[in-house]
Amino acid sequence: MVDSEYMENETAITAQIQHIAERLRQERENMRISQMDLSFKAGLSQNQVNYIETGKRTPNLYTILSICNALHISPAVLFKPEDAQRKEARETIIQLVSRFM
Repeated sequence: MVDSEYMENETAITAQIQHIAERLRQERENMRISQMDLSFKAGLSQNQVNYIETGKRTPNLYTILSICNALHISPAVLFKPEDAQRKEARETIIQLVSRFM
């Protein structure tokens, strides 16, 4: 039997990977460069860039950093700005602060 916590973790990781792939594509398109141009700048094949952007392959850290350097963006741009726990903690802090105002 598969542990439900493990499955939740796998689902969350898969969603994060998909988000990173989408953000990479968005950033590349915002810069108006092709996958081929990005692949050249990052030292990757065009197929690798395509597979990463479509979620067919999961890039390793070196590849992510190579792409970010080629796009002149921080890797932080790729991650969701607030996950559920951060949002919940933020709302709790706001509620506590508002009690004393």
